[in-house]
Amino acid sequence: MAKEYSGSPKHHHIESRRKRLTWILGVSGLCILSYIFGAWQNTTTPINQSEAYSKVDCTDQTFPSSQSSSSTNTLDFESHHSVEINNSIEAVTKKISPCDMKFSEYTPCQDPTRARKFDRRMLKYRERHCPPKEELLLCMIPAPPKYKTPFKWPQSRDYAWYDNIPHRELSIEKAVQNWIQVEGDRFRFPGGGTMFPRGANAYIDDINELIPLTTGKIRTAIDTGCGVASWGAFLLKRDILTMSFAPRDTHEAQVQFALERGVPAMIGVLASQRLPYPARAFDMAHCSRCLIPWADNDGLYLIELDRVLRPGGYWILSGPPIRWKKYWRGWARTQEDLKQEQDSIEEVARRLCWKKVVEKNDLAIWQKPLNHIQCIKNKKVYKTPHICKSDDPDSAWYRNLETCITPLPEVSGDNEVAGGAVENWPNRAFAVPPRISRGTIPNVNKEKFEEDNKLWNERITYYGKMIPLEHGRYRNIMDMNANLGGFAAALLKFPVWVMNVVPANSDRDSLGVIYERGLIGTYHDWCEAFSTYPRTYDLIHADGIFSIYQDRCDITYILLEMDRILRPEGTVIFRDTVEVLVKVQAISDGMKWKSQIMDHETGPFNPEKILVAVKSYWTGETTRQ
Repeated sequence: MAKEYSGSPKHHHIESRRKRLTWILGVSGLCILSYIFGAWQNTTTPINQSEAYSKVDCTDQTFPSSQSSSSTNTLDFESHHSVEINNSIEAVTKKISPCDMKFSEYTPCQDPTRARKFDRRMLKYRERHCPPKEELLLCMIPAPPKYKTPFKWPQSRDYAWYDNIPHRELSIEKAVQNWIQVEGDRFRFPGGGTMFPRGANAYIDDINELIPLTTGKIRTAIDTGCGVASWGAFLLKRDILTMSFAPRDTHEAQVQFALERGVPAMIGVLASQRLPYPARAFDMAHCSRCLIPWADNDGLYLIELDRVLRPGGYWILSGPPIRWKKYWRGWARTQEDLKQEQDSIEEVARRLCWKKVVEKNDLAIWQKPLNHIQCIKNKKVYKTPHICKSDDPDSAWYRNLETCITPLPEVSGDNEVAGGAVENWPNRAFAVPPRISRGTIPNVNKEKFEEDNKLWNERITYYGKMIPLEHGRYRNIMDMNANLGGFAAALLKFPVWVMNVVPANSDRDSLGVIYERGLIGTYHDWCEAFSTYPRTYDLIHADGIFSIYQDRCDITYILLEMDRILRPEGTVIFRDTVEVLVKVQAISDGMKWKSQIMDHETGPFNPEKILVAVKSYWTGETTRQ
């Protein structure tokens, strides 16, 4: 009798599959539950601020140098992540030694000794000249032997410890002009300047009578040849943020004094190359006896100032040759010479299509046009300087100056602001910048801009659980990879300022957006040293910077540069993948940093992690004679 096979094999197979599926789902469920339980047990998200401070050695807001202890609750990724570190890193993870005390104020790319090798014409020798790879220092820059934590803002605007910047030269050389005074163990900054003997405050009030400084229309400013940056320091209470710059020259440590005061500043010079800022960046530019030969080289320096000024922006000039009829004897120059200089400046300004707003007492003010409609017509009369034919107006990293006017974006009417108008401060910080609304930033629109703002507000809230943002511990902050400036904008509620850095090799040039938001920053290549003195920043934020640079240059030297510009007991926040952060932590352990890897703000399952590091307090030893 034949057997019936209809249906029975299928039933057997279905039951078998069900059992296998049940077994797989059961095992998978147990694995998932075990992973979640383990992650919950080992999470490092701080519960409260006091716990967070202890994890990064921040129990005391003043970070006392004598009471440092290592973190006892560190995450261990070693058994779970196999990371290969190249030989150059392995060689320095054990310990990086301090440099000799002679390097205490070393500025690698503005080293006076190296500068002597370069052309003195147009001050080229005072531009950036970085050391070749074989001359890079593989050591940590020491602080002066008696270094102290700087005064907190706003007291730091007026005082700095002498032991932190032991230079009396300016207090002697500029004694009559009231730049700086020595009072016992500290410097005092009375707010004086060469052209404002009544003080910067009164001088700014004089400017305010001529152009509007308190309406929010003017937010970003640039001070060329800034001294100790008193002009920028006193503009801050008027909600104007100034990028002050000066070369490393005979006025020893002037930019260092500015940063010690908690005032934005960089080492820089108008010489043969563009300033490292985008076009249409600043609402106002200022020169108070800055000794820049504005009319020389066919007006080359005024042409560069025109590039970085926003449409409708102001240029303020005081000192030679303004009011030469009164001051010519004191300036030890002839009346004919000074008159010729002023006539030449006036002529260059006309050719740039600037309008002279006013000349009153010691001040002269010009204004850049809103657009180039009339300027193009004027070129029938003024043939030079011509408008550049093909130019990337924002290109500014090691880019030579040119004797042609940077073209403004096209407009449809005489009163339209070229490139788009910005809102008055403080609305400007979160309004959609014109560069975004006009679609000139790749892959960024209004929605993505607003999402970025929301993201950084959440991240700053999370950071506040790790580090003491609210307690005045930090003043000078650097964002090494600023993107759209969301990090800096989210910090506006704190008494800090942020140097927003956009990598010069970035695929997306967003620095113009940052300035349109009323923030400041610069281009930079992190394979080179930054244009600042040692120990000038309290907090450094490094978002994905090592993923960008790890295949371009040795990250050991980037970390040593961060160590150079970070104050003793300063803080660094890294955001990156675990693999990158493990490399960074291995090197920073050899630099006397204490660090802790923490979870992403969204939880332990995000592959991006956060490394919070604190630089230990240590100083160099007194040189024995």
